[in-house]
Amino acid sequence: MATQRFMTLPRHIMEGEKLHPEATGELSTILLQLGLAAKLISLEVNKAGLAEILGFTGDENVHGEKVKKLDIYAHEMLIKAMDHGGHFCVMASEEEEDIIHLPPHHKIGKYVLLFDPLDGSSNIDANISIGTIFSIYRRITQGNGPGTLQDCLQPGFQLVIAGYIVYGSSTMLVYTAGHGHGVHGFTLDPAFGEFLLSHDDIKIPNHGRIYSLNEGNYFTWPQGLKNYIKYLQANMFEGKPYQARYVGSMVADIHRTLLYGGIFIYPGDKRNPKGKLRLMYECNPMAYIMEEAGGRATDGKKRILEIQPTGLHERTPIFIGSMEDVLLVEKYLREGQDRY
Repeated sequence: MATQRFMTLPRHIMEGEKLHPEATGELSTILLQLGLAAKLISLEVNKAGLAEILGFTGDENVHGEKVKKLDIYAHEMLIKAMDHGGHFCVMASEEEEDIIHLPPHHKIGKYVLLFDPLDGSSNIDANISIGTIFSIYRRITQGNGPGTLQDCLQPGFQLVIAGYIVYGSSTMLVYTAGHGHGVHGFTLDPAFGEFLLSHDDIKIPNHGRIYSLNEGNYFTWPQGLKNYIKYLQANMFEGKPYQARYVGSMVADIHRTLLYGGIFIYPGDKRNPKGKLRLMYECNPMAYIMEEAGGRATDGKKRILEIQPTGLHERTPIFIGSMEDVLLVEKYLREGQDRY
């Protein structure tokens, strides 16, 4: 096992730097800061039921969703962990309507951070796995001043690093730097508080037998998607029937899909043609990870990473997972011709 070599997150990052003499160490520092934030959020998640931080704040976020107390804690912790290092010029959070400017007395950097502080937070009270999703881009505006909205609205293929943290039976950090560097997973050892490499160079199977979506919305789906699900329910893969698995926490559902193969779907429908998931905070980083692991991610017609965003909180349908599974659902969607 990888953990027997005692490969910690800092050591893994430092060894990766040795392969790139031109590296400044800045991205490595950013990853270590994210790891620290993950530890602090994990501690709070694990004691949530005892610390009176379950439940709602009474406020709503920019999407009209009721805000959980842990959402706010995770949001604030990520900002505190990342705003003072001099690495970023601007940040954006799913919980904030506008971009987050760095404090005026802090050094301005060349990177952009976007994050969903606590994905799946509606599951907190039920003790179901939740997570944090993060994306890092290089700034595209000129100069050394504060970053702008333009720096945040970049297509996903321009990502530098993407990752997520799962808070469940264990806490796990998964990230990729893309461009053939692989997808790597680190599990937090609670005994001494370090992330250890547990999943090296993750590759998603080319085909799986698990599909993940909310079938309660079946009657609002486009006909092509209905036909695809009927196909899965009537057929078998490698002698076994297809299985439905849906937690309702994107991080948890994508993590399972990445490890075991299959497909995760959050489609557009009659009520919400653009779906529910946010392009910048959820879909782009997950698509970047999935493609690096050998999978595929589209909106049903177009590669997720090629979508040019027009707003911070833009939504998109997503079909993501094993290459063959996503190609097959795209075929059914084309044949359905957007009919309902």
